Amino acid sequence: MQIQKIKTLGTLVASGYKSKSIKDELRDNLIQKIKNNETTFEGIHGYENTVIPELERAILSRHNINFLGLRGQAKTRLARMMVNLLDEWIPVVKGSEINDDPLNPISRFAKKAIEEHADDTRIVWVHREERFFEKLATPDVTVADLIGDVDPIKAANLKLSYADDRVIHYGMIPRANRSIFVINELPDLQARIQVALFNILQEGDIQIRGFKLRLPLDMQFIFTANPEDYTNRGRIVTPLKDRIGSQILTHYPETIETAKKITKQEAKLEAAQKDNIYVPELVYDLLEQIGFEARNSEYVDAKSGVSARLSISAFENIMSTAERRMLKSGKDKTSVRLSDFMGVIPAITGKIELVYEGELEGAAFVAEQLFGAAIKTLFPEYFPKIDKLERPDAPSAYDEIVTWFFEGSGFELLDDVSDEDYKKQLDEIAPLNNLIKKHQPEIKPEDAYFLKEFLLWGLVAYKKLSKHRFTEGYQFKDPYGSYISGL
Repeated sequence: MQIQKIKTLGTLVASGYKSKSIKDELRDNLIQKIKNNETTFEGIHGYENTVIPELERAILSRHNINFLGLRGQAKTRLARMMVNLLDEWIPVVKGSEINDDPLNPISRFAKKAIEEHADDTRIVWVHREERFFEKLATPDVTVADLIGDVDPIKAANLKLSYADDRVIHYGMIPRANRSIFVINELPDLQARIQVALFNILQEGDIQIRGFKLRLPLDMQFIFTANPEDYTNRGRIVTPLKDRIGSQILTHYPETIETAKKITKQEAKLEAAQKDNIYVPELVYDLLEQIGFEARNSEYVDAKSGVSARLSISAFENIMSTAERRMLKSGKDKTSVRLSDFMGVIPAITGKIELVYEGELEGAAFVAEQLFGAAIKTLFPEYFPKIDKLERPDAPSAYDEIVTWFFEGSGFELLDDVSDEDYKKQLDEIAPLNNLIKKHQPEIKPEDAYFLKEFLLWGLVAYKKLSKHRFTEGYQFKDPYGSYISGL
């Protein structure tokens, strides 16, 4: 018989069901997954040799956990995924506000129900998905929110004295008994509220308006915190920190390949976008490199961090930019172009915190600088390196293309030009074709035009060409000719 069909305490006992604490549930199920060589935290990339082993050790040690790291490092996601390590169903005394275990009741209500009905006590089954509670710590959170308060309406209705513990209205933590309870951004919680958590973590005692209740709550606490919070907004008080068993440091992806996996997995795209818009692999590299450049930029506040959500939002924006162009042209298919990256600037400006110098320059300027830096970093992986200091008369792999621009009037690339005209215009620059054939002979035909545009933007980044934005697109010219014409 399916266990959730059991409806009374007597039947539960007869079935041989054994209750266990939530920390033992997590531990036992994790042990089973490790023995079976199963992935414990599916879809988490880049933590295989760092964060996840530390988290597994903390679970095996039955510790409460604090994830310490900058924004966008999957702290909350890891906490939510721990639900998958819980037993699928647990029994609860029917009507209990705090998920009383029928075999080990702790509330007055459950004890009285079992005393009155014995084996006929009604039970219900709670699925593991319902055993996750989350609270964002904000300065306005009160003890009543988390732990509880005296309910005068309940006292009046039941004709009870305020000295009777039945007048208590339980807060979020008691109601999360036998569940995972997450407090996000713990340092933002006022110190006096943090103090109220001491005994709950250690002893299971809760105090409400002078009541001291011995409620041995069975809970898995998980906290998240940002190191910036320790100095800017608040701190985790030392006695509370002492009661958290394991503090686990999270981090950003360490390689472009890991970051690409995360972006591809997390980006929310429509089926039509995936089917109708071709994305060269270099697009993913550039998107992730922007994030890496931002984390090292002198304009960006390193203490605040650069969330992985920057690349995800930027990818969604670039796909929408290409889709909009495709819709306007009336075509069914298109490819992402390098000029589409200007559509990701709003995704970048909203995801980075600037230092004073960055604020002076402006968020849009910084976003363009990060994009240029990403192109400059990846350029030598595809084409010959351009040294910062070169002799003026030294031969260069790019002499032919520089000469082409020097002798011509420039080259314009409009934002909404059709794919046919886009390809035709790039094909007209013969030196581009020669460089691609020489240095990237095995490039896929569908990637070739993006690489041609990448080559132009790279030469701009290294100041071999100049680029100007006008209302409907970009103009590429010889830098010296631009300078002379501006005199």
